[in-house]
Amino acid sequence: MTKTPSTTTGSWIACHECDLIHRVRPLPPGGKAGCVRCGAVLYQNKRNSLDRTLAFVLAGLTLFILANSFPFLALRIGSQVRQTTLITGIQELYLQHMQAVAILVLFTTILAPLFQMICLLYILLPLRVDRTPLRLPLVFRFVHSIQPWSMMEVFMVGILVSVVKLAKMAQIIPGISLFSFLALIFVLAAMTVSLDDHLIWHKWETR
Repeated sequence: MTKTPSTTTGSWIACHECDLIHRVRPLPPGGKAGCVRCGAVLYQNKRNSLDRTLAFVLAGLTLFILANSFPFLALRIGSQVRQTTLITGIQELYLQHMQAVAILVLFTTILAPLFQMICLLYILLPLRVDRTPLRLPLVFRFVHSIQPWSMMEVFMVGILVSVVKLAKMAQIIPGISLFSFLALIFVLAAMTVSLDDHLIWHKWETR
């Protein structure tokens, strides 16, 4: 597939579904181009893609800091209260001789989302001021390669299941980190949806 945006002409793009070749033509803001054979979406002109994605990245980094700086959950049994954070949960897995699970949780819930946001910040900030970051293709491909490994929603489902099982044994007190983590899941999803890959490649090619 050619790395050309919806705002250029004279380029070609292959359909993701049936491989039919189409000429890239300009689209109005918010418009979509579909395959004439199978109807699949070829590309679209997303409104204010750079600004919206950058805003979601900054919001995501803020929520990420909150999610890792405050208690995630607290368990109250009688007069005893035990607080946990994201990191302490991973440490407990490691100490219980589940090193592989601990490393997997660390990578999919902390490192992968963090790398994704930092790399996008590295790309979008210079582009926002009409500059091209060094090694943009390499960094942008890394963002796409690491994106499937960001599985915060799976971790949240596991937490909810654990809360339901522990509800009869102890009082569950949600912390600021839990709400920040939940908000971060939606912000990352919005960040991914608002990102216009074709626009990024176009700005790199024109510079």
